[in-house]
Amino acid sequence: MPETHAKKTVLVTGATGYIGRRLVNRLLQEQKYDIRILVRNSHKVQAAIAEKVDIREGDTLRADTLQHALQDVDVAFYLIHSMGARDDYRDLDRISAENFRDACIAAGVKRLIYLGGLGVKNSASKHLLSRIETGEVLSAAPNALQVIWLRAGVIIGSGSASFEIIRNLCQKLPVMITPRWVRSRTQPIGVEDVLAYLVTSITLAHRDNLIVDIGSENLSFQEMMLQAASVMGLKRRLFPVPILSPRLSSYWLILFTPIPYKLASALVEGLKSETVLQNDNAACYFPEIQPCSFKESVSTALKELQHNQVISRWCDSSAGQSCDIRDFDNPAGAILRDVRIVSYDNGARQEDVFRSVCAIGGDNGWFRYDSLWKLRGLVDKLIGGYGLNRGRRSATELRLGDALDFWKVVDLKPGKRLLLHAQMKVPGEAWLEFDVQPDQLVQTAHFLPKGIWGRLYWYSVLPVHYFVFTNMSKTIVANALSLRGLTRDDA
Repeated sequence: MPETHAKKTVLVTGATGYIGRRLVNRLLQEQKYDIRILVRNSHKVQAAIAEKVDIREGDTLRADTLQHALQDVDVAFYLIHSMGARDDYRDLDRISAENFRDACIAAGVKRLIYLGGLGVKNSASKHLLSRIETGEVLSAAPNALQVIWLRAGVIIGSGSASFEIIRNLCQKLPVMITPRWVRSRTQPIGVEDVLAYLVTSITLAHRDNLIVDIGSENLSFQEMMLQAASVMGLKRRLFPVPILSPRLSSYWLILFTPIPYKLASALVEGLKSETVLQNDNAACYFPEIQPCSFKESVSTALKELQHNQVISRWCDSSAGQSCDIRDFDNPAGAILRDVRIVSYDNGARQEDVFRSVCAIGGDNGWFRYDSLWKLRGLVDKLIGGYGLNRGRRSATELRLGDALDFWKVVDLKPGKRLLLHAQMKVPGEAWLEFDVQPDQLVQTAHFLPKGIWGRLYWYSVLPVHYFVFTNMSKTIVANALSLRGLTRDDA
């Protein structure tokens, strides 16, 4: 009889994040491995993916939850970091890495693959330094666990934070007064090339620990901006000046891009130091991978945006509590509510109304009072929130865990219910719920105030809610007709 070989079991951590989602999709397409994913909340996993992978709930900050996840695993991917999380993110990163390394050793994992950032210790920003320290922690037991440590700089792909910054600045500002750090050098890389290195690392013929720096051509951020503008068919001019501090630069970014202040601040700090390749191991050990040019990566990302093929976004997941839907998927504790009920005896069907509900926000806007939403989004950005211009991954569909402007999709029952949790800065917790019934839409704004300021906030915005939420519910039902090619008169 022919000899049979069992498939390798590959574990992906950070599977609901930007790289993790894409990596899982790529591995499933290859059909060479049994895929297992480690997530804090299994409800965030897409239904289409959940049927094809082995899902294990756990948290790398809780060592006791890792043993079950790593049992019988051959290769594990570590795609976790705490950028934009609490001030003690370096401690969290270290504890997380130590727990995962020790659990891999105890479970007999043969290879761990880590994606970190380019940079050198003596000039790295705090966040890049934490990424370097994470790699060192994971690699600290070479005799017990082999580590392939890939290091990338700016990752260019639809939905990546770096690409969103470049795209928004190029599209919105024909002339830019920029800080001096735009002349810092880096070596960007397309997300598809990052995935190619990650997947190839599973079977790489190498026994010892290995650090592999990956990237394409050596460019300054200024050169990347000008090249990206060229791909978009735009002419842009940049004037670097010495007076823009990191703080001012961060505020500049949050005004014109979807990135919130904490993430913008971390990225600005990282861009102040050069992040170029420190070794040629990519060419030596991965000669079959030829990274695309920066322009090619930008072009690919733009095409994905144009065709609604964005698989993941920078805001899909993070170490921040607001990105985990577990604690926010039930507004039962809310004590203040604004309810709007609209019947649709006008020819619209339940599935059409639900489709209309799922089309709100992003480039589709917020109907008659869109300007008020934008003003609220601007205020939110200025006080450190996500703001409204985070947009949406797809213009036509939502999935559990998606970001939607300054909301997060925390519950989604096809044809029946959409629940959004507010990630804007408010003195309390807020939800927006759409209950699509056979003959009516029940739209409810839920609010759990925090102290007296929360109550004062709620009652101060009630007059605005009356106009905004009344118009929203009625327009959603009216738009449902257009999805069937009907008008009110037709009905």
